[in-house]
Amino acid sequence: MSIKIGIIGAGGMASYHATGFREAGAEILGLADVNPVAAQKAAERYGIARAFGDVAEMLRTLPELDAVSIIVPNKFHAPLAIAALKAGKHVFCEKPPAINAREAALMKLAAEKAKRTLMFNFNNRARPESYAMMEYIKDGSVGTINSCQARWIRRTGIPGFGGWFTNKALSGGGPLIDLLHMIDLGLHFMGYPEPAHVLARTHRDFITDKTFKGPWGIPDVAKGVTDVESAAHGFVTFKTGQSLAFQVSWAEMNKREEVSVTFQGSKAGGLVQRLFGLDGIDDTAIDACELYTHERGRPVNRSITVPPDAPMGRVRSAMNFVRTLEGKEKPLNTPDQAVSLMKIIDGAYKSAATGRPVAL
Repeated sequence: MSIKIGIIGAGGMASYHATGFREAGAEILGLADVNPVAAQKAAERYGIARAFGDVAEMLRTLPELDAVSIIVPNKFHAPLAIAALKAGKHVFCEKPPAINAREAALMKLAAEKAKRTLMFNFNNRARPESYAMMEYIKDGSVGTINSCQARWIRRTGIPGFGGWFTNKALSGGGPLIDLLHMIDLGLHFMGYPEPAHVLARTHRDFITDKTFKGPWGIPDVAKGVTDVESAAHGFVTFKTGQSLAFQVSWAEMNKREEVSVTFQGSKAGGLVQRLFGLDGIDDTAIDACELYTHERGRPVNRSITVPPDAPMGRVRSAMNFVRTLEGKEKPLNTPDQAVSLMKIIDGAYKSAATGRPVAL
């Protein structure tokens, strides 16, 4: 029998979730959103039979659901995931896992008590480049990754002003928590070592300048709150002796939007990268996947060719969730990793606020 899924949230990411679930053979029975009009429109757009203006109503009406996916503002990730887990449903949640590590830990505990799967849409792990690079890491070609640089930088990429993205109470923060994908991918390549310390700085240049708004059409809220950073830079050390540097921004004086992880291993280095011609416009992007080795006394750079993937793993990540539930694949991420990632994010914000390194 196919896995039966309900979607919570009518946002644009529902398109990728729905596509991935269906490509993996799952059925989508319903879509719920606090805005019933938006729920109905999204259900019609994605060919979903039932629309609901209340999540609890969907769970009551569709007891046959095996799982739900959560696509809502960050503040509501933990309460909705915990409620679904308590109702006996598996959960696939959008990033970030929660607005802080404490809430992520509560989600992990709820999944353990319910004996249900909890996964997160760290979709960049599901990119063809990432799968290919992990093959070299797993077969020993890279050796131990000693250091890593994670970047998701934008020049004009603020996602609206006064909406939930720029409201710390709803989002948990700005680009550091929103664009944590490359920090996660770097940790994924490194084996998710246990963090020891983080030192970070955040910056607010341009955060209220509407000429730095991104191209996604997210409406501004005239009387809304904008109290988050526009950029964050930091350095993480690990108990294993490894280290990771990160640079994340919505608005910063960069040449172009860059999404990348570069690492240096004891046997080889590597790069997974997407460069945009225009911020946020996928059809202008150039992807690279490269391995750097030393052979016969000479430096050798290898380009790894993979199929193009404009959605950056978003569809494949949703497929992995379904295949995990069916026992056909291993999960691309775990609740333990989510908690560890959020500890780093929490520590980075604390370090930026205090001006001191933070022990994790």
